[in-house]
Amino acid sequence: MELTAVLLALLYLLLAARQSLWCWLAGAISCAIYTYLMLGAQLYMEAALQAFYVVLAGYGWWQWRYGAATGEAIEQTGYSWRWHAVAVIVLSGVASVFALLLQRYTAADQVWLDSFTTIFSLFATWLLTRKLYSNWLYWLVIDSVYIYLYAIKGFEKTSGLFAVYIVLILYAMWSWRRSQQEVCNNTG
Repeated sequence: MELTAVLLALLYLLLAARQSLWCWLAGAISCAIYTYLMLGAQLYMEAALQAFYVVLAGYGWWQWRYGAATGEAIEQTGYSWRWHAVAVIVLSGVASVFALLLQRYTAADQVWLDSFTTIFSLFATWLLTRKLYSNWLYWLVIDSVYIYLYAIKGFEKTSGLFAVYIVLILYAMWSWRRSQQEVCNNTG
């Protein structure tokens, strides 16, 4: 099951890098599988994240098909650095509350890493649904932490997937930047 989820997750990121609507279907199926796997590993925040990703995949598909993100990604970073600084502070507070609650009331493992990666992953995915280039900057950091988290939990294939994600994120950044330049060249 893990291998199937990994392959679909790779397909998701490759399709997202190319701004293909079909990324959301591959992502939804991969996340459904990961929801089951993370529950078994007692990574409850990660399981909740994966389940929520299935919902976000539907939202992302709709946004890319009918919503504000129907065209090519054309902005460089999305919001101002101040907006991002406030978002990081607020999200860190939310993640800390979840980590403390999990630590106190559950048998969850790696509550701090699990909570922070979960909260910031939701945020980065929301940025992606809006086709904001800044999503890739967040994913570079988040996925680097995921490499470690999954390795210590025994998900070697998934840890390897996130190592590959780092390379694919760099490709996506290049691809989106190239797309932005083409749009600017065609409108200028």
